[in-house]
Amino acid sequence: MISDKSTVVDELRRTIRDVNNFPKPGIVFKDVTPVLLDARLFARTVQLMAEPYRDARITRVVSIESRGFLFGAPIALELGAGLVPIRKPGKLPAATQRIEYALEYGTDALEMHHHAVQPGDRVMVVDDVLATGGTANAAAQLVGGTGAAVVGFSFLIELDFLKGRQRLQGRRVEALLHYA
Repeated sequence: MISDKSTVVDELRRTIRDVNNFPKPGIVFKDVTPVLLDARLFARTVQLMAEPYRDARITRVVSIESRGFLFGAPIALELGAGLVPIRKPGKLPAATQRIEYALEYGTDALEMHHHAVQPGDRVMVVDDVLATGGTANAAAQLVGGTGAAVVGFSFLIELDFLKGRQRLQGRRVEALLHYA
């Protein structure tokens, strides 16, 4: 098994592929699906994403649609916590809570099942990439509105040049990989 963090980070850098001009011209998409194909690397990635929160008494892992689900579910298992999916509107089958948030051009919204997170829960928010921080911040606001505590965030990748961490000021933010 892959052992130390720097070895895993190096392996992740070699494994994650860049896809140019996706989903639109000028964007370099960080494709994490090759990580999922390597069971040992995927398992070690999940362990390292969970590690900073191992002693934080996390009761719920909130994962953001859709690539956040890929990492959030095994992290929840790793931490012995429940999993709460946050999705785009109309995708969850029961009563939901909703938050709308601003994008560069327009608005978007996220929903979470009503009562999935309770006052007193200690929540970790998981997604694959921290870009501008808008979606992660909206997820934190949605969770915070329940009376639960957002303990922090865990991302596989942080795109530092987009300054998403600034939107999450005052909160713990962990990322395995950084791209300047």
